[in-house]
Amino acid sequence: MVATAWPFVELNEVGVAFVHGTTTKVLEIAECHLAYHWDADQIHQQLSGLTLPQIHAALGYYYENKPECDRQLQTSHDRAFELRREFENPDLLKKLRSKLTP
Repeated sequence: MVATAWPFVELNEVGVAFVHGTTTKVLEIAECHLAYHWDADQIHQQLSGLTLPQIHAALGYYYENKPECDRQLQTSHDRAFELRREFENPDLLKKLRSKLTP
């Protein structure tokens, strides 16, 4: 892992930012902030294994590197969509949904 100018944030060998000493990606924290509009305190309640300084550093890193981080997020979302489309089983989904309705 390579240190960055942001405390608590380091990059792995392929350039993915992590919170130092954890397996938490900076983008996971950024997605909590973007998708749910959570502030650092709310993120801390959900990711209690992280400190507030770590969360603030991750959000700062995200905003300082927003274009690259947003590109990585979009790539991840696109890949998830492709996998869902490739492996989704409509018959199974229909059967499972029928079990939910009385």
